[in-house]
Amino acid sequence: MRRRAPALVAGVAALVAATGTAVITALPASAAAGCTVQYAVSSQWPGGFGANVTITNLGSAVSSWTLVWSFGASQTVTQYWNATITQSGSTVTAKNVGYNGSLATNASTSFGFNGSWNNSANPVPTGFTLNGTSCTGVVTGSPSPTAASPSPSRTSASPSPSSTGSSGVPSDAVWVASGQWDNWTNNGYTLNNDVWGSGAGPQTIWARTGTNWGVVANHPMTSGVKAYPHTGKTINRTISSLASLTSTFNVSVPSGGDWETAYDIWANNYAYEVMLWTNKNGAVGPIADSYDSNGAVPSFTNVSVGGQTWNVYKGNNGSNAVFSFLRTSNANSGSIDVLAVLKWLRTQGWWADVTIGDVQFGFELSGTSGQQAFTCNSFAITYS
Repeated sequence: MRRRAPALVAGVAALVAATGTAVITALPASAAAGCTVQYAVSSQWPGGFGANVTITNLGSAVSSWTLVWSFGASQTVTQYWNATITQSGSTVTAKNVGYNGSLATNASTSFGFNGSWNNSANPVPTGFTLNGTSCTGVVTGSPSPTAASPSPSRTSASPSPSSTGSSGVPSDAVWVASGQWDNWTNNGYTLNNDVWGSGAGPQTIWARTGTNWGVVANHPMTSGVKAYPHTGKTINRTISSLASLTSTFNVSVPSGGDWETAYDIWANNYAYEVMLWTNKNGAVGPIADSYDSNGAVPSFTNVSVGGQTWNVYKGNNGSNAVFSFLRTSNANSGSIDVLAVLKWLRTQGWWADVTIGDVQFGFELSGTSGQQAFTCNSFAITYS
């Protein structure tokens, strides 16, 4: 996925990367006070990273909020969305914007930002203050009654299916979100809405679990990738240290639009990207070293590896090497010996004993030809 260049102040292309998560409790400074703060590094690449922050108010309702924390490794905020962020030295101050300042008891709100880092350390902050009150993990006082509060499993940026009016979102979804970088972790899998391309339309992601989820999107039929909603795990193992790495998938996809169902595998701190396209539709194609009148020219054709048959492309997107494996026939379900694919790349001399970071699976969407629903019925990654 080509997700490196900044789009708007709303954020840069979200890479899926090693994710750090901290859940911290803080107190809003009014009446009964208490909250949780979840800080997650959702994207990381050489020189930069993306992060999401979710605040849940456990105390009395507040009409505005200010969250303060300090970075511990000279990180710097460069872009932000859903909050106004300033930084003085290592101290970062995030304030609500007009539409997300009011938080009822048990209500949540999220914001995100992109930042720079020194490529050697990017620790998660361990201390937050909310409305001037230090984090304590204790709710003080008695919360005053408020109007019906949303379920703790949802955020204010994640409306219920009835409020979104989005067909294709099941009523039993436990997580629904429409924010550009909204993410959710369940049973070791992290889901990300990942709307990163320019010219994107509305997109809502939903999930029953980290491996049974879907997305409802309406992206214009224009050139360029708009989004890569996905699930995945962080492995952080060298190829030689892995005895096995396998995956299964089962999806339901529409018949129209420009998109592909694909794995996205990152290695050596995002120096290498491996894409495994299990199916595709419309005007989409891989990155390659050369092109002809038919599009990208494969380096190898009809390669049988990992239990599938692929055409293989080698290229570079300007930020990292990209190796794309396109299944020779579309499949909506199957199993892949991912380790065999990674070892095959070594036999070609395209990389060495690299460290495999994130293994992701989702839908890369360029256009949807109106509102379309994509569903991951089941998915699994296992390794040893």
